[in-house]
Parts: sequence; C-alpha cells; structure tokens
Amino acid sequence: MDTNSYQAIKNFILKKLQDVEGVLPEDKIKEEIQNAKTIISTVGISMFSMILSVSDLIEPSKEDWLRMERELETHFDVRMEAGILVQGEEQQKRDTTWWTGKVKQECSGYYWKRYKDHMSRSMAPEVVKTTDEDTDRVMDNIENPMNDSIQAFERLGMVVGHVQSGKTGNYSALVCKAADAGYKFIVVIAGGMNNLRDQTQVRMNEAFIGQDKGIPVGVGKLGDMRSEMLPISLTTAEQDFNKRDADRNKQGINLDNISTPILLVIKKNSNTLKNVIDWLKTQYRGQIAKHAMLMIDDESDYASINTSSEEDPTIINKRLRELLRLFHKSAYVAYTATPYANIFIDHEASNDDVGKDIFPKDFIYALKAPTNYFGAAKIFLDPKQKNIVKIKDYSKSLPITHKKGEPISELPDSLYDAVRHFFVNVAIRKLRGQGDKHNSMLVHVTRFTAIHERVSSLIKEYVEKMQQAVNAYGRLDAVETQHPMLQDLKDTFALRYSGLEFEWKKVLHSMVDIVSSIIVREVHNNTKIPLVYRNDTATNAIVIGGTSLSRGYTVEGLSISYFIRSTVFYDTLMQMGRWFGYRPNYEDLCYIYMPEEVATRFRLIIEATEDLVDDLNRMAKAKMTPEDFGLSVKYHPDSGLQVTARNKQKSSKDLYFEMKLDGTLKETSWIPSNPISNKKNFKLIKSLVDQLEDKYGAEKWSDSIETENTFKSYLWKNVHKEVIEYFLDHFEVVVSDQFGLNSRMPIEFVQEYVRKMETEWDVALYNGSSEKEFVASKIKTKQERRKFTHKVDHLEVRNRQVSSGSAEFISLSEEERQECGNDRKAARSKLKRPLLMLHIMDGEISLEENGQINLPSQSDLAAFGISFPGGIESGKRTVKVKINSVTIKNLLNETEEDFDDNQE
Repeated sequence: MDTNSYQAIKNFILKKLQDVEGVLPEDKIKEEIQNAKTIISTVGISMFSMILSVSDLIEPSKEDWLRMERELETHFDVRMEAGILVQGEEQQKRDTTWWTGKVKQECSGYYWKRYKDHMSRSMAPEVVKTTDEDTDRVMDNIENPMNDSIQAFERLGMVVGHVQSGKTGNYSALVCKAADAGYKFIVVIAGGMNNLRDQTQVRMNEAFIGQDKGIPVGVGKLGDMRSEMLPISLTTAEQDFNKRDADRNKQGINLDNISTPILLVIKKNSNTLKNVIDWLKTQYRGQIAKHAMLMIDDESDYASINTSSEEDPTIINKRLRELLRLFHKSAYVAYTATPYANIFIDHEASNDDVGKDIFPKDFIYALKAPTNYFGAAKIFLDPKQKNIVKIKDYSKSLPITHKKGEPISELPDSLYDAVRHFFVNVAIRKLRGQGDKHNSMLVHVTRFTAIHERVSSLIKEYVEKMQQAVNAYGRLDAVETQHPMLQDLKDTFALRYSGLEFEWKKVLHSMVDIVSSIIVREVHNNTKIPLVYRNDTATNAIVIGGTSLSRGYTVEGLSISYFIRSTVFYDTLMQMGRWFGYRPNYEDLCYIYMPEEVATRFRLIIEATEDLVDDLNRMAKAKMTPEDFGLSVKYHPDSGLQVTARNKQKSSKDLYFEMKLDGTLKETSWIPSNPISNKKNFKLIKSLVDQLEDKYGAEKWSDSIETENTFKSYLWKNVHKEVIEYFLDHFEVVVSDQFGLNSRMPIEFVQEYVRKMETEWDVALYNGSSEKEFVASKIKTKQERRKFTHKVDHLEVRNRQVSSGSAEFISLSEEERQECGNDRKAARSKLKRPLLMLHIMDGEISLEENGQINLPSQSDLAAFGISFPGGIESGKRTVKVKINSVTIKNLLNETEEDFDDNQE
C-alpha cells in the first residue's frame, strides 16, 4: 500500500484514540479501525481523502488493516513508571512543591502545553504522562526563579537516564516548563563535537523554539505560534555560539528587559564557553541579578568533571562554574546515562575564583525506561543472549589493540556477514511496511580516523559488489546458483531468521527494490560526506565511526552493530552502546556482533548498574542523600573497572582500593576445570563440615526444593572467624583480576574482610535435588543440580548464580523471612553475622563454542558464596587492599587508548 495513504489513515485513527481520556478500553483500537472502515465504505475513498485533506488516498488491504491494528496496539501497550528521587539534607528542608503545588496551576504553561501536544503525536500516552510527572519533580527541586524572598540561589542536581532512552526529550520538557516558570536564560551544553551540538539544536528547535530560519518546525507546526512568546535562540542548527551572531540574533533587545526566554545550545568546548562568558559580561555589569539561568549539561560525565586539583580545576569544569557564577540565581542539571564520574566529585570541594564544584548535592533523579525500551538489561542479561552474535575472527585483520597507522588490507568474515545481515534487515523492514523508516548499521572497531577510512573503503567495495549481484540476479530463478554472493546472502538469512514470517524468495525480491539505496558513511571530524537522516526520504546507511558515535550521536533505525571496542570504564563502555533505544516492530531483527569478552564486560557493568539503581531506590525511601549514593558507587564491589577513572594517575605506583562488601553476595561462579584442583576444594569442604559438626552442631533447615525428610540443609551458628579464614586461605579460587569482576569473587578483599571484622560467622551447607549424594562423617545431603559452560580453563555456572533465591534466608527467623518476602538484599540487612554458604554440585556441562553440545555430566563440584550483612545504611565500613603495579599499568594502558590526543 502507498505509505502516505497508510500513515494518513493510521494518524486519523491514532488521533481518535488519543482523545480518549484515561486508560484505553479493551477493543477500542478494533472499534476505531472498524469506524474508519465504515466511513470509507459509506462516503467512498475520494470523500475520505477530502476529510483528511490528503489527495489520492488508496484504501488499505486486509493485511494493511491487520498491520495497522498491531502497530496501534504496540503504540498504546507501553508502561512507564515514575523515577526515583534522592535529595540532599538542605534540599529536604526547602519548599519542593513550589511548581506542582502552585506555579504550574497559575502560569499559562504555553511552552509545555505545546511540547506535550507535540510529544503526544508520536509517543505512547503513558510515556507522555510519566515525562510530565518526572519533569514536575525535577522542577520542584530546581527552585522558583520568581520567588522574591530568595535573593540568590544555586541548585545542583543530576538526572540519570538510560543510553538512547529519551533523555533529550526529558530535558526538552524541563526547558519548556522552566521557561513557563520564568527562567530567562537557558543554556544547553551538548556534546564535545559539532555534529552532536547540531543534532541537539535541531531537537531544541523542534521542542521549544518552534522554527528554524523562520520556517515552522516541531511545536511551531501546531498552529499556536505567538510572536510575543517566541524564544530568542542565539545559536542555530548550523552555527555554534559566536559573539557576532549573538548580537544579530538578539535583534537589538536590551537583555535587562527581555520578556521571552533566551536559548543557547553550545558545544562542550572551553573556547565556546569562554565566548559565552565574555559576551554576557559585555551585556551586564557585574553579576546578573534580574534573570535566572537554567543550565542543562548533556552527557555531563564527559569533560565536565574536574579531574585535576581544586587549586587548578580542568578548563571545561572551570568554565562551567564561571558561567553559573555570573548569575545570582542559577540551576544546574546534569543529564547522563552513566553517572559514575559525576558522583565521584568531591562534594566539599570549592575554589575562590569559580566557587563550589558541580557535585549534584541537591538532588539525583533516576528516570525509569518505558517497557518498549530496548535496553542493556534486555540484551545482555538475557540468559540466551539471542541478540548477540559472538565473534572471534577479527584479531588478525582488526585487532582490538592497534596503532593509528595499522595497515588494514582485509576485513574479517564476520563483518561481511554482518553487512549481509543488514541487507536482509532492510528488505524485511520494507516487507513489514517500514520502507519509509531510516535503517542503520553501526561499525565501531577503532577510535582512529585513518582506520575508519580504510574500513569504510573496504565495506563500500563489498556493498557495491553485493548491490550489483542483487540487481543483476535477484529476480531470477535459483539465484543462488547464479552468483556466490547471493548464496552467502541466503545462508545469512537462513542462519539468523529461519523462523521469520517471510520466506527467502520474498525477502530477496524486496531487497531488489531497495538495495540501491544502501549507502556507507563515516562519522568523525574529518568526514567528507556527512551522514544525514532527512525528513523527506528514508536513509539506509552503514555507519563507521568511533568517538562521535560513543557520545550522544543518535544512529537512526539501528538494527545491526559490529563492535569490538573495549575499555575499563563503566561510562565509556556504556556510551558506546548506541544500539540501545526504541525498535518498534523490528526489535527481533536487531543483532550485535561482538567478542565474548566484551559481551561479558557489558554484562558485568549492567549487573553493577542495576544494583546501584536498587541502592538509589532504597536510599530514597530512607531519606538518604546524594553524598550517600556517591559513597555507594565509590565503594561498590563491582566498581573495579572504575579504579583509574578515580585515580587518573599516569604512573604505576601503588594504589589502595576500598570496597564495601556489606549487603552484597559474592560467589565462586567459576569452578576449576582441573580435576585435581576441584578435588582439593571438595575435600576442603568435607573437612570443614566434619569440623563444624564436631564443634558446633548443626541446625537442620528445609526449603521448597526438598522432597524427602531424610535430606536437609544444615546451618552452623557463631563459628569463630579463624575457621573461615583458614577455609578461604586454602580454597582454590579461579580469578582473572584482583577485583573478581569476571568470577564474581574478589577473594583478596573477602580475606581482608575476615581479618579486619571482629565477628563470628554462620555457615550453611545446602541440600539439592540431584540423585548424587554428598556424605561427610555425620552429615548427608543431596548435591545441587546446576548447568555449567566449559570455558578455556574453568567451568562457569550458567547465569553465574551459584545459590538459589532463598539461600540467604537460612539464617533468619520465620518472622524475618516473612518480612523480607523474596528480597535478598532485605535478607542481608537482617543478617546478624556473615554467612558462608557451601555448595556441592552435580551438573550438565556444555561447550563454550556451542551451548547445544553437552559433555559428560560431572558431580562433586565444590563452590562457596558469602552473604555479607548490612546494606546502604552501613556507613563507610570498607576493606582496603593494595592493587599491584601490574594491574594498574594494564588498566592505565587501556585508559590511554580512550584519551589519546591522536584519536578522531
């Protein structure tokens, strides 16, 4: 069906559904579709065209109506919860209802109402509603700019979102509401590169200004353009801030007397910031008292943080603080998906010239993603990892560690497969009626421009050959025999989409229609032909880039990613994940090609991040502060990847790392594959059980997995710590780093905890459901069933979770268990002593290469876990371990790759 006709009729029905107040009734979509069908059959398609003011409408087919119904159901079947707010001590005493309780009702809400209408045309009602609620709560925390009883204020906050989840849309809503409330200067600090700033300016023109070069865009197309309310933009989509254009754009207005807000969208660049500061100083004498400023710092973890001393702050950090200090009244809101660096800012740091640092002392607000968000947890915490293609063949032609002049003469076969995969996706999306939507493939293999150019050239050469083959043979019978590239295409389709709703021949015919539109583009500062996603045509692009693609640049319609970059930093690695976002009706087509070790690192980071968000939620309920959250991140057991981010030392001298184990669970999810090592561990557990039973006597404990009264789990209480210390010193733990990031067991820190903490312990031995038994001198249990993957030098417990969900409850009373429900963190907060958990396992083992190939099962596999009592309110109780110089050197070498001056 004609795309314009389809969209016009769909939008007609969508508007009817959006006008329904409250929750959409069941079958309302079917009802409105039937109403549209009735109108068309009654008045005819020509008259319906006139009603819609669209010429030459084509009536939808039966398949089109069904597709429309599915897409509308997907649009409305989205849920989004309000975010989490943590406030500083002083902030908790202030009026934080000024906006929602008073000003929002009293002001006209002109800017917000326009933007809300604009959002409603493309976003689910629940998302619009929650965005309204989220930004209301942020508004309540940035202060009333028109409150005459407050002569001066500086509010510092942070909003934490998800990568590619709609942070720009959120701060656009905040900007609109701030303008309605009376903030007159609004500065949006975008990324550190021109293309990121330009992209942000376009978004702000659509959401707030309403025009571009005098032409209505976004909210300006809604018909409520009041000239007296038109914001003054001192920057344009093509031009960052400069004094000459600013003077022209302000149209001779005396800034002391402005009645409409002024917007600047500027690059995060020290010279640009200095130009803005100098220009403002020429407009005003002294500090600006009459007007309040809102500063939005997008990607605030990048370049904004002071990584130097307070006596000599880094230049961008210094400029940001200078700009804030120009105003008597200012609010600074950092936006980021990776807040780790921001909360490492010293909250007590200050400088005589530029004032306090920009630690978010007043509030942190964590946004929740809507249910249709294709995010990190959905991709990397999926046990099947169905969206990931693990690759190994890149090391010869595209090694992860390389120099900027590395000669690239060929590409790995896996990259050619990924390109074919993208060809197939473009064809399938066209068959699904999405031929008018942008499609992209991301290739991120280096930070060096010269290598981007060479990789781009080789990909372009392959794409052109593929296009020629498809155009020449795609309509013929038995095309695979006509050209080997078409056989390769068919093989890729069969491998990735064997269960798809379309057969191969139909996909190939669709590919013939669209294949010539596929282009190859580079995204870096030396790009000769820019990547442009136009509004009047669909772009099908293979995009090659690095740093630009790691810092906020939106790759539209991304479905295939080829990614072999790595880094030690949480924030840098997560920002590289441009594949997160929204994939309506094509999420099943999205794949990421990456090495196993990179996928593992993503998984580790995401697990740590999920844990930190959970901490934030608990802190909000306990009325704790951003400083508390800062400590939670700083001492998080899985934050070892961040060690150099805090250290910033280009030397290999010794570094002591502090870790807070309270409220955490650490387990040996890696088991020695060496039979001798495992046998040693097995005997150690058996010996410990005998010793415990002789000296302490066990309590039997039942849980849901036990079916026979003969076999129970056992618990020994008040065990002397010397017993635990001996066990940990002699158990052979498989580790790959001092922080235990991969194996989930930071054994050196755990041993230091035992030595440092004067406490007795509880020890548990768990009964399982295997037919295999574990027998000590006086104790008998069934072994626990587990599934393992055979790695190169160890076995890994599937999903890396050794203990069951109820394992830690063994030390609690029945009443305490009832209070905790299924919350394992809550259980830890009630533990009276650390709990050593002993596991003897019997399991199925599969090869790492292919999860379907099983090796013989193995029993008598020994593992342990430790549940540490406490939680978020345990204070600063940490253990400190010296990190050896080799570890630091390796981490710093990797760090240098991310901050090399010779990058793109």
